[in-house]
Amino acid sequence: MLVVFSVNAQDDAGITFEMKLSKDKLGINERLRVDFTMNKDGDNFNPPDFQGFRVLMGPSQSISSSWINGVRSYSKTYSYTLAPTTRGNMTIKQATIVIDGKTYKSLSKNVEVTAAVDKPSDQMTVDDVADESLHLVAEVSKTDPYLNEGLSVVYKLYVSPSISVSNYQPLDNPKYNNFWSQDIPVSRPVAENGTYKGKPYRYVILKRVVLYPQKSGKLEIEPLSLDVTVDVPSNKRDFFGGRIYSQTNKTVSAGKRTINVKPLPEKGKPVNFSGAVGNFDFSVTTSKTVLNASESLQAKVEVNGKGNLKLFQLPEPNLPGSLEVYEPEFSENVRTTVSGSQGKVSNSYTIVPSFKGKYPIPGISFTYFDPSAKSYKTITSDEIVINVKEGPTNSSIGSAVDGGANNKQSVAVGNQFNFLKLSPNLTPISSSAFFGSRSYYMWLLLPLVLIPLAILFGKKREAIASDVVGNKVRKANKLARKYLSKAKKELGNKEAFYIALEKALHNYLKAKLKIETSEFSKDKIASLLSEKQVDSTTNEGFISLLKNCEMARYSPFSDVQMQQDYDKASEVISYLDKQL
Repeated sequence: MLVVFSVNAQDDAGITFEMKLSKDKLGINERLRVDFTMNKDGDNFNPPDFQGFRVLMGPSQSISSSWINGVRSYSKTYSYTLAPTTRGNMTIKQATIVIDGKTYKSLSKNVEVTAAVDKPSDQMTVDDVADESLHLVAEVSKTDPYLNEGLSVVYKLYVSPSISVSNYQPLDNPKYNNFWSQDIPVSRPVAENGTYKGKPYRYVILKRVVLYPQKSGKLEIEPLSLDVTVDVPSNKRDFFGGRIYSQTNKTVSAGKRTINVKPLPEKGKPVNFSGAVGNFDFSVTTSKTVLNASESLQAKVEVNGKGNLKLFQLPEPNLPGSLEVYEPEFSENVRTTVSGSQGKVSNSYTIVPSFKGKYPIPGISFTYFDPSAKSYKTITSDEIVINVKEGPTNSSIGSAVDGGANNKQSVAVGNQFNFLKLSPNLTPISSSAFFGSRSYYMWLLLPLVLIPLAILFGKKREAIASDVVGNKVRKANKLARKYLSKAKKELGNKEAFYIALEKALHNYLKAKLKIETSEFSKDKIASLLSEKQVDSTTNEGFISLLKNCEMARYSPFSDVQMQQDYDKASEVISYLDKQL
């Protein structure tokens, strides 16, 4: 008996009987479809009186039944087509039905009837329905950021539950002029429930991008356009009672968005500000502070936090001149999400002291602009003293720290003065005759030495001529120098150098592919190189150089970075010439 009661209770809990309306607002010249749906067959169906409406058609019945994995699915629907007889707020009252001896009632629903519309919904075409039910929206996280403050743009496709989308493809990707941009990949679009203008919709996220404005003022974000294949249900049904769908293609666009970029305040702007915007921590550390001469240590200058980590220069330490310092090794560990870039960047300096003594490394300052506080903040590191305990002593009194008014000197230990040389070791000046001298015999034997050298040189030239691969490499290097000659002349002049470098890269592709690549975006150039079967490493290197050329217009670049970009450009052009 307990099992029987439990089964009956489960059956009662699973029975549904509800009323569905085709719309909750219509013009007096439109039609309303009312469906009464149940998931178990019943008797004595009693419809409402439909006060304020005239029944044009109904009731019509449709039954759907199926078995899936041993589970039965059943649905029965009574449908009515109504025409309103007056304007105002109408109420469609409850309907009743008896299922398994119990009476079930549907919930009443309100309908608003307005004045006649120009184009009744029952006369709307498939394209009209698609236009009203499909929307592409660009959601911008911030419309008034500061210069170099991050913002995100999320493109969402909203689809009404009354239609379905079977396919879509982008027609034109937006260009983010005057922005530093980075796409956040969307691995697999997943439909989610949401609302659009107060109505329930389903939406998918198609594209996400993080932008850092590089120019103040009003900047425009170009629209994203899609070609969407839409399935729109009609009022017709097939033999089995299923809805018949009509298919159409629609072009939807997210529309232009205007971003009002605020300039960074000039009031209170420190002299050493390098363009960092966000919220950061700053530190200067060394791997050790006590060592012997000729041993090495690592000094790391590190910035971590959230902001435009890829768009500013790290401050450089002022080190004593008696310390041997190598070019810094740049390290970057930055992750970009919809909320912006976060992580850390650092420069690691290798330092080798040559003499015994104590060498102070003065504290250095890092300044950034905090958008939330709307003010500049400066962090200064502590002074670090390097103690070299064993090694030769410096003959000078001290070595000054390079640059700055607060220069300090390293303190030498031990003997600070060397004795004057008492023996000059001078040699007398004498003259000798050319005949019979060493020079005479060298000139005499020179032709005998040159003959075998000429033979070896000739064989070497023949070997070079037969080396096809080597000749191609040398030809590629010569071509790289040809296109990069002007850029090399402008090393040290940031703007002129990167303009010349960008022209060299585009002129090279123009010469090789016979096309105007200056009219292409970086994405199209990357796609073009992929079509030409250029390997991914060379492709990414070429695009990275173009990005550096673009970013150099708005960010400070050192001579070291310019030299690195020049060397990388020579290498990339050489690799490209072998593959194109």
